[in-house]
Amino acid sequence: MDNFFEDENLRYAMIGSGSWATALSKILLSNQDRISWYVRSDEIIDQMVKSQHNPHYLPSFKFDPNRIFFSSDINEIIDSADVLVFCIPSAYFLPEVKNVNRSLANKFIVSAIKGIIPGDNITVAEYFNRNYSIPYSRIGVVSGPCHAEEVAMERLSYLTLSSKHIEVARSLCEVFACNFIKTTPGTDIYGVEYAAVLKNIYAVAAGICHSLSYGDNFMSVLITNAFNEMKAFLHASHPDITRSTATSAYLGDLLVTCYSQFSRNRTFGSMIGKGYSVQSAQMEMNMVAEGYYGTRCMYEINKKYNVHMPIAEAMFKILYEHKYPAYIIKQLTENLQ
Repeated sequence: MDNFFEDENLRYAMIGSGSWATALSKILLSNQDRISWYVRSDEIIDQMVKSQHNPHYLPSFKFDPNRIFFSSDINEIIDSADVLVFCIPSAYFLPEVKNVNRSLANKFIVSAIKGIIPGDNITVAEYFNRNYSIPYSRIGVVSGPCHAEEVAMERLSYLTLSSKHIEVARSLCEVFACNFIKTTPGTDIYGVEYAAVLKNIYAVAAGICHSLSYGDNFMSVLITNAFNEMKAFLHASHPDITRSTATSAYLGDLLVTCYSQFSRNRTFGSMIGKGYSVQSAQMEMNMVAEGYYGTRCMYEINKKYNVHMPIAEAMFKILYEHKYPAYIIKQLTENLQ
């Protein structure tokens, strides 16, 4: 297998402009002289160039606009780079990608999207493999317990870079490692993608329970059961005897997303627990909570595997069947150990 990263002159592009995309751009700029950056709005690009930061996310991250090629034309960005880091919320992924009219045949795709493609109910890696015939040797996945806000503050964080081939994963680790980011290579691209989706669902559950005045004692039980659900689903859907779920890309990401003050999914769940409707919670947050979309996708996907997942099912009842949160959580407490 040829390692795409043997070329020392690769050009890198960020596709997306949210908080996680902004944080990853900071990481890339730690190692690259220049990157390309796709931002949908010319108005936002003008603001970013003038203010030298993203006006909507992570204002503490200041950058040199001379080191970034901005464009609101996704095809222009694709032409400008060899490695494309996709960091668009899964709910908006398809509308953006449908604008692509360039070949991706000679590109390396990195997914930093912690969500499932709605409707298709497949991961981002699966999408590019099926729809663009990108071999898995040229697909990588970024995962790990890493909130964008702490990356912006350069607090020590850990990322797992996965690809089907460990040599490629190790090369990706070199791209993303810097003085405040430690990296670990992995080959379980299915596991880390689905774990990233599931931990968001469980963080919504944690937020709901917090608002309903369940305490730390119960929260530890909830998250323990969530971890067991995650393991059971990963084993049923993509068995891998080498997978170690008690590591940062699985358990660590679950813990930080359920407990952290920066967790948008926990915040979203907290608002639902307080009585907000889904729409009003989304509007007030002004950010995408992937756990909302992931809940429906995983509910549909699990019809194939029929894994016992009472927490994920409870979230579906609350978010999509509009059942009363206090009643559903009370029922859930009878199914936890």
